[in-house]
Amino acid sequence: MKPYLLAVLGAFSLTACAQTDSPQAAAEKAPALATAQAAVAGAPEVEPGSADARALDAIRKLNKQIRVDRVGASPIPGFREAIVGGQTLYVSDDGRYMLQGSLYDLDARRDLSEASLAKLRRELLKTIPVKDRIVFAPANPKYTVSVFTDVECGFCRKLHSQIADYNREGIEVQYLAFPRMGLGSPDFQKMVNVWCAADRKQALTDAKNGRPVPLRNCKNPVTMEYDVGQRVGLAGTPLIVAADGTAMPGYMPPKELRAALDKLAAEAKGGAGTAGSR
Repeated sequence: MKPYLLAVLGAFSLTACAQTDSPQAAAEKAPALATAQAAVAGAPEVEPGSADARALDAIRKLNKQIRVDRVGASPIPGFREAIVGGQTLYVSDDGRYMLQGSLYDLDARRDLSEASLAKLRRELLKTIPVKDRIVFAPANPKYTVSVFTDVECGFCRKLHSQIADYNREGIEVQYLAFPRMGLGSPDFQKMVNVWCAADRKQALTDAKNGRPVPLRNCKNPVTMEYDVGQRVGLAGTPLIVAADGTAMPGYMPPKELRAALDKLAAEAKGGAGTAGSR
């Protein structure tokens, strides 16, 4: 999880591979990640002296280098909502108090924090064009998911071994690179080798089956996709993100994923029907 947050923010899925940094990656990661961050997005614009500005100042007291993706109105009176590294924080308007964790509306039976994160995930994923992803798709997909993957992760390999089954379930899988050992690691170079290959789909399949992929370097999106993965709240690979921004951490068998996507679609349709009848 993110070292600058105040406490552990959630349980880790037993169907995902933990993100770790090798000693080499720890030394090399900072400058590369700083470059990626500068390229992807800057700090949110706020009015000086506003509650949003005080919230930003309060968060940066913890770490001046911290990046806040969003700050704005909160469902809690007297607090602002901020999204930091894929986690939701609530800061009092005077900048003195901070809450972290999920905000659940008991009447609506809805996780409001997750709804905010889902919106941010949709926006961030739009910054990564399809040409920078490795896509495995059926002829007429019913659903499309974005999957942050790593070539060394056992659960990522298991998911990929069933890629034909996901396609048969009508699911298009669009892979994004997330070398969990960190930028500058051997794992990172393997991901670059895959994304720079002439046949990226075959190279990814080879890498996930433990077969060597020739060393290559090119202009590639691996660093940017790694950065986006951190910003959407990734704690382990694979991370599956539905089209509406809902995150499904960890490996899910093809039929279970299809059932989950069907449920999301039904809920969205029911919500739209309710809204239209008002």
